[in-house]
Amino acid sequence: MPAIRPRSTVSAWQPPVAGIAEVFHARFTDHAYPAHVHDTWALMILDGGRVDFALDRERHGVGLRHSVVLLPPGVAHDGRTVTEAGFRKRVLYLDTSVLPEGLTGAAVDAPLLLDPVLRERVHGLHRALGARELPAGAVERLEAESRLAFVRERLHRWLAGRAPTAYGPPGAGLAVRLRELLDARVPEGLGLAEASAELGHVHPTHLIRSFKAAYGLPPHAYLTGRRVELARRLLLAGMRPAGAATAAGFYDQAHLTRHFGRHVGISPARFARSGRA
Repeated sequence: MPAIRPRSTVSAWQPPVAGIAEVFHARFTDHAYPAHVHDTWALMILDGGRVDFALDRERHGVGLRHSVVLLPPGVAHDGRTVTEAGFRKRVLYLDTSVLPEGLTGAAVDAPLLLDPVLRERVHGLHRALGARELPAGAVERLEAESRLAFVRERLHRWLAGRAPTAYGPPGAGLAVRLRELLDARVPEGLGLAEASAELGHVHPTHLIRSFKAAYGLPPHAYLTGRRVELARRLLLAGMRPAGAATAAGFYDQAHLTRHFGRHVGISPARFARSGRA
């Protein structure tokens, strides 16, 4: 009896994160892309199976767990499954604010990047971007922007053939100033570009590294913890979980519940009831 092949599925959405035009997740069992071009960069990782593609009329095959595929804008490419099991992929379509078109030639020469660190960073960015079922503003914006900054830095290292720019040792004073900004804007939050501009146009990755060196966690994790603290106070003051969620900066009660459970160990509703017992 022949094996049942899994059904092809596609999930795509536009996250509210500058530089990312589209997120695309797919499982294909027998699909073949015709030759085509994009006006964006396509950054792809595989979660299973193998894929074969041609870029600028040169064929490549990829199935390595730690590899990343980067296809430049304006260059013709195709793609097809290699085995009956097909493949599962996640793609980020990045505009030229993330990678300039001047790096196209380097990407054509080497579209396969065997880099476990880069793959893990891309995976983490996908996790931060959430899912299309979430509300439009549901993305953990500061986390997604931070992770994108480190992905961009790693890609520049590959394409431009140079190590990340040295910005000097992490700055304790810089970290304190960023913490003050985050503390002043707990419910509304703060974007990475906005923080960088307010602190003197500091490079985003240097800003994040400085904060983590000073406080032991990245800015987005610090902000989430502060929001949980605010929600705790609101719940103990008698506010219902749904209201406490939005007042503390979470986009709905489910979002609060996910983070509250990780930080406190119980749900917001149970926590609130414990204060009335």
